[in-house]
Parts: sequence; structure tokens; C-alpha cells
Amino acid sequence: MYLSIVFLPLFSSLSLLFFGRFLGRSGSAILSIFFIFFCFFLAFFIFFEVVLMSTSCLVILPFAWLTVEILNIEWVFLFDSLSATMLIVVFFVSSLVHLYSLEYMQDDPHLIRFMSYLSFFTFFMTILLTSGNLIQMFLGWEGVGLSSYLLINFDLHGRKLINRR
Repeated sequence: MYLSIVFLPLFSSLSLLFFGRFLGRSGSAILSIFFIFFCFFLAFFIFFEVVLMSTSCLVILPFAWLTVEILNIEWVFLFDSLSATMLIVVFFVSSLVHLYSLEYMQDDPHLIRFMSYLSFFTFFMTILLTSGNLIQMFLGWEGVGLSSYLLINFDLHGRKLINRR
């Protein structure tokens, strides 16, 4: 459950990026919104287990991210009371943004790519929230910056096309 809340937005983003054309606009939107709402639902279970039951969970993946002589940096995900609370906030806002974007971007021909970027942003936000070390937190921070750049560039590119007409 803990790793699924981290990697489901990435799975959503990659599936829309590679298979969005086959799913169509409505299928892609439904898939993206379903994954984000499912993560929002999982965030409540994590909140219940971590905050209300007064436990914390540290998930260490069995492979190292970076190994240089004595430096060993692993993939570590920490679910404490602060990150569990913020996961609810992030997935609530992300689910509302996904729903709003579906209606707002209904006439845009590139809706699938935009929804993929939104899921990509949500993935890096969860990496940022649940990181167990500073290097992984930096990766999440840079990923949020990259996905923000992609979303802003998507909007600016669309305005250039509208102004040319």
C-alpha cells in the first residue's frame, strides 16, 4: 500500500504518455482521474495507520540508488505523521485539479499529454513528501520543477497557437 501510493501516479503518467492515443481522450481522462482518486483513498488508510495509530513506516527498497565506495544511498520512503497528513492534502488538491482540468481543457486536442504532465507532477510531489534522505528529496524537488516547467510550457505553447489563428 505504501509503495503503491508513490508509484501509481507515475504509472498513470507513463500509461497516458505511451498508450493515451489508443485509450482516447475520455479513456485517458478516466484512467488518470481514477488513479489519483485511488491514491487519495489510500492516503486515508495511511493517515489512519500512521497518525491515528501512532506508528511510522520506513520502506527501504532492496537496491541502492547510488553506491560509490563507502557512500551508499538507498531508495528510502518515510511515512510519518507529517507526510501522511500532507499526502491527504496533496492528493485532494491533485484530484480537484484533475477534475477541473478535464472540464477546462475539453476542447484542447492535447488533453492526454496535459493529464500525463499532471500525474507526473503528482508523482514527484509524493517523492518529495515521502523521501527518507536529502538526495531523494532533492530529486523530488527537481522533478516538481521539471513538471512545473512542462505544464507552464504546455500553456504557453497553446497560447502561441491560439494567437497565430
